[in-house]
Amino acid sequence: MFSSLMPQRKEFFELLSEHSEHVVAGANAALRLLNGLGAGTEDIPVLVAEVNLNEQRADKIKARLIALLHRSFTTPINRDQIHALTIELDLVLNALQDVANAVGMYSIEASTVEAREMASLAADACLKLNRAVLALPDKSRRKVAMDLCQEIDAIESQADRVQRKAITALFNGSGTLWNALKMREFYALQEEVVDRCEDAAKTIEEILIENS
Repeated sequence: MFSSLMPQRKEFFELLSEHSEHVVAGANAALRLLNGLGAGTEDIPVLVAEVNLNEQRADKIKARLIALLHRSFTTPINRDQIHALTIELDLVLNALQDVANAVGMYSIEASTVEAREMASLAADACLKLNRAVLALPDKSRRKVAMDLCQEIDAIESQADRVQRKAITALFNGSGTLWNALKMREFYALQEEVVDRCEDAAKTIEEILIENS
């Protein structure tokens, strides 16, 4: 009974790592989706389904993590921070799911340079987030994890610039108002992915500082 209240330190980190692997898989599927949209090189419905599948699988991991928190007497790092990071990883995948599903909802038949760039930045941020999570259990890799978090912050700033450029281009007088409005909303959904990555990175930074 008591041993069930004292889970191995690695259990939490293994579940967080598994959760972040689905973040990367979802982001890569979304990137392929945006790169293939209108090009005829990808099966778009399959990629949308792939993003949704990763979100669903990650939801199960989130449930396992929260259940483990509830039944554990001790945790390797601050309990609230484990919970916060779990929720933030989930929100990244929710944002990726919103992007993928919006392609059909908004009848977006072709991608744009800016949409592809935003998807690439999101995939990069998700990969760095995954690497930072993987580094968490290893005290010798704290600087690596902190550097990755700072790189995610820089990616978020770059994504902001791309989004502003994209919205400016939408209202330059060419194209329909409907297309401008739906793409503005779509770019906002893409930006949300990177924003959520930044939130998770900030929590990782807090964990690193508190446990230094």
